[in-house]
Amino acid sequence: MNTQATLEMLQQLKLYGMAHRYKTILDLAVHQQPESMHQLIALLTDAEADHRNQNRSLRNLRRSKLRYDATIEEVICTPERNLTKETIIRLSDCSFVKKGQNILIVGPTGCGKSFLACALARLACHQGYQVLYLRMNKFISDLHAAKLEGTLAKKMRILERSHILVFDDFGLQKMEPDIRLIFMDILEDRYGKNATIVTSQLPVAKWYETIGENPSAADAILDRLTANAHRIELLYN
Repeated sequence: MNTQATLEMLQQLKLYGMAHRYKTILDLAVHQQPESMHQLIALLTDAEADHRNQNRSLRNLRRSKLRYDATIEEVICTPERNLTKETIIRLSDCSFVKKGQNILIVGPTGCGKSFLACALARLACHQGYQVLYLRMNKFISDLHAAKLEGTLAKKMRILERSHILVFDDFGLQKMEPDIRLIFMDILEDRYGKNATIVTSQLPVAKWYETIGENPSAADAILDRLTANAHRIELLYN
């Protein structure tokens, strides 16, 4: 089999990373090409792995529906914002996802809560995690619609598959009894296994009253949200 046939076979097998690297190597001068078969195989394997990782990251980003195209490098860390580089570094390895820990980001309007949440979520996408961004008010409306259409079970399965759920603008409206129970089930299923990022204008101490009138459900929801959670209280700068 000649080199052109090999290149075509790699493309037919959908080994596009290998095919691109192989074509690049063929275009090099002879003295610049790999000296051994083992070195060539290693280069091709690395290229295919990089190609697949990049595609997976792009798929994760596309499915996440993040509100902002934010990167962790753009997050401003200053004492005035009550945000340190140490905090960002600690969260940047995404170990909180593996440990099933939550991140609670609170602060006034315009302080960058959603931007920070999206930056952390985007970083997780690049590390291979599936993320789903949800505006809390729209999410509640979607739950009502799913109940009426009989698609709630399907929606719950999608939520369950996500390694990270981002609930943005939590607490702007009180939860109705049926929504409160669904939300409690979501958090219960994720507890200790997957991560949840929550942003809110309200301090955590005021979340209890916005969850609703059922003390038992409110206690359960707050326990699942706050247990072993990383808390970030941003200030407006």
